Amino acid sequence: QVRLVESGGGLVQPGGSLRLSCEVSGSLFAFNAMDWYRQAPGKERELVARTISGGSGDSTNYGNSVKGRFTASIDYAKNAMYLQMNSLKPDDTAVYFCHADSRVGVDVYDYWGQGTQVTVFS
Repeated sequence: QVRLVESGGGLVQPGGSLRLSCEVSGSLFAFNAMDWYRQAPGKERELVARTISGGSGDSTNYGNSVKGRFTASIDYAKNAMYLQMNSLKPDDTAVYFCHADSRVGVDVYDYWGQGTQVTVFS
């Protein structure tokens, strides 16, 4: 059973930084894509960063609201994903989730972490 466990959330002032971690039980090479999502109260879940694994390397795309401030990375040796968040704003307050999906033929398997709370406040 694949498990994803986030950590690193907390309270931070505007302009501050946090680094989220997502530890994965199992090899990251099994996944087609690895993502970070977030969900603020009363809002839909939003894609923050998506990394697609490819033969020529990984490719990451970011949501417009976090471009230039957030950086997603993957450590295949440690089976871990990271989200470095800089220049945080109150609008970044949300529960952050890591997600991964794998594909076997036409079947897609989704795996989610339990979420970690990030609160940006003055």
